[in-house]
Amino acid sequence: MVAADSAGPEDPGVRMFRRESSIPLRCSAAALCNNLSVLPLPVRNLTHFGVVHGPSAQLLSAAPEGVPLAQRQLHAKGGAGVSPPLITQVHWCVLPFRVLLVLTSHRGIQMYESDGSVMVYWHALGSGDASPVQAVFARGIAASGHFICVGTWSGRVLVFDIPAKGPNVVLSEELAGHQTPVTDIATELAQGQDCMADVVTADDSGLLCVWRSGPEFKLLTQIPGFGVPCPSVQLWQGTVAAGYGNGQVRLYEASTGILHVQINAHARALCALDLAPEVGKLLSAAEDTFVHIWKLSRSPESGSIEVEHCHGECVPDTQVCGARFCDPSGSSFAVTGYDLAEILRFSSV
Repeated sequence: MVAADSAGPEDPGVRMFRRESSIPLRCSAAALCNNLSVLPLPVRNLTHFGVVHGPSAQLLSAAPEGVPLAQRQLHAKGGAGVSPPLITQVHWCVLPFRVLLVLTSHRGIQMYESDGSVMVYWHALGSGDASPVQAVFARGIAASGHFICVGTWSGRVLVFDIPAKGPNVVLSEELAGHQTPVTDIATELAQGQDCMADVVTADDSGLLCVWRSGPEFKLLTQIPGFGVPCPSVQLWQGTVAAGYGNGQVRLYEASTGILHVQINAHARALCALDLAPEVGKLLSAAEDTFVHIWKLSRSPESGSIEVEHCHGECVPDTQVCGARFCDPSGSSFAVTGYDLAEILRFSSV
């Protein structure tokens, strides 16, 4: 295991990214981890952005120059309650045959066509397993093959089988690996290998569960926590990247749970991780107002994971709550913050 301290911002004369025009929001992003979803549409030269605020989610489409071309607001389905439920996350799920937009809230799970125009599925959350003082919610969304996985307050992960078209979504399985609320889920294309770990789930205790997807999901390994939550997790070439409430980023071997690298990346709790899969760039954002970008690679000699710090960006006086790459090559990224009524954008110099 190799430990690494975070680097501060680079020499001002050597910058990898520059600030671009921001995208205005109708209201600020809620103070939630992973509160930004990005869907690049290179064929149409557009990028979709999704941000949560209270009982609604804002969806925006923007051209490269940053001018919003369309905006839509989606509201959480009410269920049986009187007050509107709060949305906990919005995320685009890219499946082999379609793209769905998934909203999670304190009442249920909503799935829409990618532009938010038509709801195709609604799953209500039952409170039968919750104590009277326990909050009921869903959080943590990811697609794996033709499945969409969604985490819940009880620690269960709901697996939905998605048809090629239409609304006939089926709850096919409930994964039981966590005892505390799920925080985040990450997936990676398994490429047909029988024992490939392609799904990782994280929870409030810091526990990570690594799965192999399929008609029946199989739990491959559990990586114990160490007393702090794991708000965000990613998966890249068999490596789990996990961001923790103490500001650390840890890289594990997915199949064995062996710790490769521990990075003291931030001074405050992590709020978002993202990966640019084409180049192995890892983005980390935290409550210390910093966004860092790291380059991951495997040593040809030992096969171990190596990490290089590439860029540090400070967003002054802002509680960062979401950050994502805007393209698979990691040449641009976007950031949201609490009490910040805009999406900040940065692109490579």
